[in-house]
Amino acid sequence: MSSDPTPALFALSPLDGRYAARTRPLRESLSEYGLIKARVRVELAWFRALAAEPGIGECPALPPGAASAIEAIESGFDVTEAVRIKAIEATTNHDVKAVEYYLKEHFATYPNLMQAAEFIHFACTSEDINNLAWGVVLNQARDTVLLPAMSWIIDFLRAMAENQADTPLLARTHGQPATPTTIGKELAVFAARLERRRGHYASIRLNGKINGATGNYNAHHIAYPAVDWPRLSQRVVESLGLEWIALTTQIEPHDSLAEWLNALAGFNAVLIDLCRDTWSYISRGHFHQRIAAGEVGSSTMPHKVNPIDFENAEGNLGIANALARHLADKLPVSRLQRDLTDSTSQRALATVVGHSLVAYRALERGLSRLEVDPENMAAELDAHWEVLGEAAQTLMRRHGVDKPYETLKSLTRGRALDQKTWCELVAALPLPTAARRSLEQLNPRDYIGLAPALARRKLAPKS
Repeated sequence: MSSDPTPALFALSPLDGRYAARTRPLRESLSEYGLIKARVRVELAWFRALAAEPGIGECPALPPGAASAIEAIESGFDVTEAVRIKAIEATTNHDVKAVEYYLKEHFATYPNLMQAAEFIHFACTSEDINNLAWGVVLNQARDTVLLPAMSWIIDFLRAMAENQADTPLLARTHGQPATPTTIGKELAVFAARLERRRGHYASIRLNGKINGATGNYNAHHIAYPAVDWPRLSQRVVESLGLEWIALTTQIEPHDSLAEWLNALAGFNAVLIDLCRDTWSYISRGHFHQRIAAGEVGSSTMPHKVNPIDFENAEGNLGIANALARHLADKLPVSRLQRDLTDSTSQRALATVVGHSLVAYRALERGLSRLEVDPENMAAELDAHWEVLGEAAQTLMRRHGVDKPYETLKSLTRGRALDQKTWCELVAALPLPTAARRSLEQLNPRDYIGLAPALARRKLAPKS
């Protein structure tokens, strides 16, 4: 990539400007180049299938030289070839037709292929090619870029949860002091949620179709009525790593794509929750951020070390999800056989993925800079002994004391207790001596239940 900053300065989207370095891994798949390359792959896959079908005598099986020539066209595709297709498109004003004409140019240079050139794009509508090309590039982006980035975040959180499984933390519900937990267990919750969401996202198979102008194989059947076109179509779709869908209109209905987008947005929603909680922990002093040399936190306040990575991630996740949810609602809706609103909308798919990736990279940086401050957490716990009121009223219930909740409510609600006032409160409770002593010896830092085991996932049933 050129070191000249000028192109980035004039980029309309931050994905190709300010964040270009973070989104570079997506360019091979989700750029215009990536989509064109995928169209070439789809057209050639269809041509190979036609040539391999015994019932299509006018497109005979490919001799070794012709097969090698097709392989060379596909494997040798690069930016120069894509530029040629764009030049043809300048005349055709049709992106898929430009790919067809480009391939016919190549076939004309091979005697074994020249006679079969009209079987390029045979019986196809543009959407046959485009829906499969989008499926190919989205799978590529998910499998090679997004899923590894998701795994890094999950693995980091899981390791941090294990390391901090025993570090007590004052929980907050409704923003108020609540029953203690451990910071490791809180991080383990996020790791488990994200792991589930990632698994769902990874499991979604995008659908594909190649069945003609209105989904009925009309042109296919009139030309070769003896060919089992649905079976041939299925073979081609599945060879591209997609799931064949039997019933469509002119367009693949985008239902699986909507599921794909919603699953990605679901993963991102958990990350937004993580960003906000981490932001809060930093604000409370539970986490510190390692200082980066030369970095500035404020243009006027030199002491600032802002949680910018988590704020950056949250902002980009919000943009990605707003667009993902819109596309998930819009793409499955089409007028009759089709309209072109899906075509122009799909061009924003790269934006969804791009902002997601920018957020994941920001989170990688932010999480890597975190340092836990257990002393700060302990000090916060020491300032809120009233959270042990839950333990007291629960033991009172066990021992049959009348109205335990109401008694502790009158003694603790809205009050901040320290160790001295807590022990004075416990001494007056109508409890057996052993139970009262256990409460007197209890410390908020010790009242963490099974949080350490939960953080380490040691409570899962044995299979």
